[in-house]
Amino acid sequence: MPDLNDMMIFARVVAANGFAQAARELGMSKSRVSKSVARLEQSLGVRLLNRSTRGMSLTEIGAAYHKHCVHIADEAAQAADLVGELRAEPVGVLRISCPVAFGRLHVAPAVASYLASHPKMRIDLSTTDRLVDLTSEGFDLAIRIVREPDLHLVARRLAAVRRVICATPGYFARHGVPKSPQDLAHHNCLHYTHFGSQGQWRLQGAGGQIAVAVEGSLSVNDDDVLGQAVLAGLGIALLPTFLVADELRSGLLRPVLSKFVLPERTIHAVHLPNPNLPAKVRGFIDHLQGQIGRPAYWDRPLRQAPVPAEAALA
Repeated sequence: MPDLNDMMIFARVVAANGFAQAARELGMSKSRVSKSVARLEQSLGVRLLNRSTRGMSLTEIGAAYHKHCVHIADEAAQAADLVGELRAEPVGVLRISCPVAFGRLHVAPAVASYLASHPKMRIDLSTTDRLVDLTSEGFDLAIRIVREPDLHLVARRLAAVRRVICATPGYFARHGVPKSPQDLAHHNCLHYTHFGSQGQWRLQGAGGQIAVAVEGSLSVNDDDVLGQAVLAGLGIALLPTFLVADELRSGLLRPVLSKFVLPERTIHAVHLPNPNLPAKVRGFIDHLQGQIGRPAYWDRPLRQAPVPAEAALA
């Protein structure tokens, strides 16, 4: 099969009407350009150019072949322009995977505002709490809530995930407010099982880490469902503030044991390593990070004025 570079050099020789001018335009030596055209003729088994001391001209076959070479050169130039455009401006389809609850509450609004300002973009958003394989499943980007991101992926930190132990005021009125971590053993502690068994809750206090064995009537792998169960007054649970910030702010839920720190996870945007990251990926991560802010917008009122149940119900 003829070399594509030789075909494009041949097209340039014809356009320049000579080897010397083509060599100058290509930044190559005249002998190298001549050898390229000779190599192309040899691979095809035909003569493309008639050469003489007075100049050169296309053979009949050369004229027909030249049209295809020009078309290929034009397509290559357009492809290079397209790559430059994709790198410089967000265009095309962006495939994103994100956790269900976080996607509903925080990624979906960011998607809407991003698309409003980038009309050439389309987004294919998949909400799942499963850790997708970016390579085999064809995702450009994933939002993950983990302690540490995968070392084989490039990760951009978006926000810390704060969790609170909370329940409804009605639940605390019926069952009492836990004053110490050990009191949790006497409460209906509902479990989020996506990260494995939750038979123990680990809290960090002034005296170090405390592991408390807890039991409850509900175990579920969906934090949205867990949040609804807590709001229904079923029990007490560890819930992320990105899920229940409004309920905590309004008083529908009350935090307890606020002096104890819970192990944090982190929200990351991850993608495959790529030294020439497409603008559509980089642009959406920048947009989402800007929407979330620092600290995350859902945590700002809570950090300023938390209302623990032990104070509200005292």
